Amino acid sequence: MTTPPYPPGYPQGPGYPQGVSDKSKVVAGILGILLGTFGAGRFYMGHTKIGVLQLVVSLVTCGFGALWGLIDGILILVNGGVDGQGRPLRD
Repeated sequence: MTTPPYPPGYPQGPGYPQGVSDKSKVVAGILGILLGTFGAGRFYMGHTKIGVLQLVVSLVTCGFGALWGLIDGILILVNGGVDGQGRPLRD
């Protein structure tokens, strides 16, 4: 059995079954910071359930749920994250 070819520089192995995501962690983090109230960073990453949950929490708490999006965006910028398919976000 042969392993699928990966472009040079892409992480491989069991933790990275499909390579690196085409989504950027910088874009996801900025969207989370600026538009976290609407779950934009999570929608961009492909996590639609969490994005909808962020939107609902922000609406129910009259905007105080936007703090979740702000913190989430900062954590994505610092630690990175994964897209909806489990691939790590590119830098």
